[in-house]
Amino acid sequence: MIQVTFPDGSQRSFERGVSGAQIAASISKSLEKKAVAMTVDGKLADLSDPIEADADVRIITREDPEALELIRHDAAHVLAEAVQELYPGTQVTIGPVIENGFYYDFARNEPFHPEDLPAIERKMREIIARDKPFTKEVWSRDQAKAYFRDKGESYKVELIDAIPEDQQIRIYRQGEWLDLCRGPHMTSTGKVGNAFKLMKIAGAYWRGDANNAQLQRIYGTAWASEKDLQDYLTRLAEAEKRDHRRLGREMDLFHFQEEGPGVVFWHGKGWTLYQTLLAYMRRRQQEAGYLEVNTPQLLDRALWEASGHWEKYHENMFVTETEDERSFALKPMNCPGHVQIFKHGLKSYRDLPLKIAEFGFVHRYEPSGAIHGLMRVRAFTQDDAHIFVTPEQLAEECLKVNDLILSIYEDFGFADVSIKFSDRPAQRIGSDEIWDQAEAALRDVLERTGRPWTLNKGEGAFYGPKLEYILKDAIGREWQCGTLQVDLNLPGRLGAFYISPEGEKRVPIMLHRAMFGSLERFIGILIEHFVGHFPLWLAPVQVMVCPIVSEIDGYAAEVARALAAAGLRVETDLRNEKINYKVREHSLAKVPVILVVGKRERDERSVNLRRLGSKDQATLGLDEAVRSLAAEAVPPDLARHGTKAAAAA
Repeated sequence: MIQVTFPDGSQRSFERGVSGAQIAASISKSLEKKAVAMTVDGKLADLSDPIEADADVRIITREDPEALELIRHDAAHVLAEAVQELYPGTQVTIGPVIENGFYYDFARNEPFHPEDLPAIERKMREIIARDKPFTKEVWSRDQAKAYFRDKGESYKVELIDAIPEDQQIRIYRQGEWLDLCRGPHMTSTGKVGNAFKLMKIAGAYWRGDANNAQLQRIYGTAWASEKDLQDYLTRLAEAEKRDHRRLGREMDLFHFQEEGPGVVFWHGKGWTLYQTLLAYMRRRQQEAGYLEVNTPQLLDRALWEASGHWEKYHENMFVTETEDERSFALKPMNCPGHVQIFKHGLKSYRDLPLKIAEFGFVHRYEPSGAIHGLMRVRAFTQDDAHIFVTPEQLAEECLKVNDLILSIYEDFGFADVSIKFSDRPAQRIGSDEIWDQAEAALRDVLERTGRPWTLNKGEGAFYGPKLEYILKDAIGREWQCGTLQVDLNLPGRLGAFYISPEGEKRVPIMLHRAMFGSLERFIGILIEHFVGHFPLWLAPVQVMVCPIVSEIDGYAAEVARALAAAGLRVETDLRNEKINYKVREHSLAKVPVILVVGKRERDERSVNLRRLGSKDQATLGLDEAVRSLAAEAVPPDLARHGTKAAAAA
């Protein structure tokens, strides 16, 4: 007999080799009917698998969160069967679960077309309606290779060859159709349900290698319910509407082109937005006691070897060699340069904490397939800082960084922020005593924030634990931006020290800190969060003045001068176009305020104010409009101080 422990802590004895299906049946008829899989000691398994030893067992129903991955896995198998029924001779390769769905790669001489997807979906629904059971078989390696070779499935033969000798060759049947698979699966195809949709067709190389044959990939999404599917499709549509690349074109902010893969061509308006963010962060850092510095773009290989980056990060670095055979690299990060500044001149414990900040322009070689607009580029600006502290200062400085990061996110409307805490990995440097102190400091920060946080067990860097700040945007997407990392390694590796009160040399602890993460990526997030409709203080063009007829151009220029004198970013549209055309065009460009002026407004020294996204109009006196808009356009950090003088500074 074996002892089975259930999630509520209760235990029951069963015959050795009992299956999950038998356990479910022994509990209740309703559970037997709803069960689709199980976990054995926390690991997902087929409901038909025998349990040979004492174990913690949980029966999984289709409504449980763990079932979603199985729904998508089974949907991929159903997709493969549907394709082979509709298009005989097509080879199936691999079909994994991915975030929000699944895909399957096919080898076929004829290309798939988007018009094929509805027919494949219909065939998938037929297969699901057949409700054939998933059954697992274990074959010999020779048997499996012979079967797939006879079917012309050369990719499956190659996959079998790649399976280690000590692993089973598992085959899953769903009726007459079968596939090579590790499993597990639900009990039958009917459990997939109809809350799925095929999304798109793309090219893919076999095993992700451009030297291999090109396959055709069909992507799909699958959910536990029709409501979940529709919610997801709605989120996708909303995300497409918010796509920063499209909005960047419409708002004339930036562009990309083939001659500069992964680097941004900032247009005037985009650069204004960039500089507005830079100025905001510069003020926040100066207020918090940071010393802004600048370090070289190009540094000798010897420094990168000393820091460890040449060994650990070389494949992501842009490297060049000069005629005198010296090797240099464009910096992928700022920390080694900041240590050099710390080392320049003798430092005492009285000089600490020393906070060094840089808007460092860095280069990292990202694979071509990973580049994505502003979100993933090869050259970007980090709002990077390194804080050199004594062990006694560690906790207080970590808390200050945390408070600054959260305050900054709130200024941009991100109130829903969670934190991930990554503690010591198995392979690490530094004593356990130092790690205990570093982790205790970060845990203290977490306790004081009151924010939700999760533990990434063992996922800290080899040089120290870290916090990652995850903000949630207007449609619920999560973005990892800010980081706080405790570094117990690099200062000592690069020879940094300070003189302690006892007159001894001590290696400082270094905090790596970023708040936006990168300005480029944060701008992309802001564009999508606000759908390009920025708060007035952020908007590249804050006010557009549009005269109704050309004889009002002089007054329009006077209005613009008054706004500019008040510190507003203003433009005038003096084109000989109808006013509705002008308003529509500037609304598409997401200008937050449009002032329309005609003869009446000129005579009354007033303006007709229209706001982006609103049909309402208001007529205000010119002086009142200028005062109101100037007050609204003050950045939030300056508004807290309540000084116009600070704004001018």
